Amino acid sequence: MTLPQGRDFRPPWPLTSGHIQTMLSSSGLRRKLLPAHAYRVLEGAETVMVDGGDGVRLTGAFTAQQGRPSARGLAVLFHGWEGSVDSTYVLQTGSRLLAEGWDVFRLNFRDHGDSHALNEALFHSCRIDEVVNAVDDIARRWPSRAMALAGFSLGGNFALRVAMQAPARGIPLHYALAVCPIIDPGEGLFSLEETAPWFYQAYFMNKWRRSLRAKQAAFPHREYFELQELKQSLRGLTEALVLRHTDFGSLEAYLDGYSVAGRTLMGMQIPASILTARDDPVIPVDAFEKLDLPANVELDIASYGGHCGFIRGWDMTSFCDDYIAARFNAMAG
Repeated sequence: MTLPQGRDFRPPWPLTSGHIQTMLSSSGLRRKLLPAHAYRVLEGAETVMVDGGDGVRLTGAFTAQQGRPSARGLAVLFHGWEGSVDSTYVLQTGSRLLAEGWDVFRLNFRDHGDSHALNEALFHSCRIDEVVNAVDDIARRWPSRAMALAGFSLGGNFALRVAMQAPARGIPLHYALAVCPIIDPGEGLFSLEETAPWFYQAYFMNKWRRSLRAKQAAFPHREYFELQELKQSLRGLTEALVLRHTDFGSLEAYLDGYSVAGRTLMGMQIPASILTARDDPVIPVDAFEKLDLPANVELDIASYGGHCGFIRGWDMTSFCDDYIAARFNAMAG
């Protein structure tokens, strides 16, 4: 069986632009133009609460496949920063996997989607333990002969870290796939500020400020931030919240806390794949090229695709669906 490769993705002009790919990936236009089958994972979806350990509660949505006598396996999907279980790329991938015969679980990270009121402490990217615990709970509640995980952007970073810990925790995870994951957060944060066009930072900052205000409204007795802090840059606000709400002591220590750069992934015990694009304007490709990886981790750098785009044409469907589905199906045999 020949699996699709990043080099196979050759979109027509002007989708050869990484900026157009990136802007379209989460746009309202894409959501309107996608065919109806891209939302099929919403049909019969069950909203559930999962256990993150130590009293932490995370929300998600489970959809059982209906096309086969038994499911190929359980697919778990992670959204990106300030995304949710209802992000377009999550729905589209989930719908494709559902059609391929997978049961699908879409997980919200803390303070994503409409979950701000569930846990008093703020989300940050080093909260890996609660995500590992949630995946463990999902595996126990929906046992399957095969379990695979896919994540996008920050969700891809989480997917790789969960996969690193899964064997030691006894979680029956068989495969992980990360699309445009954050590799070196320090480099990625500085790139978004210093080299990426201004509108990317504006987009993420607007969504983050809205999320922080929702958190403050959910817990009015807490002071999560000062109003002046919300006016700071991405780096400034991140540093202010790290110093106020974590024990890391510095922005640099926090960013190192969720890095998977260098040789970090050499300890990966299960098969994994990383798909990224050379023209991604958000996550620099240099960080991928510097990775030291074991033989069971596939690194695939496409020429095109932008940040989590990989949009094939004006129907707005994504090459990622073919890529993920083919690898999940091959893993499940």
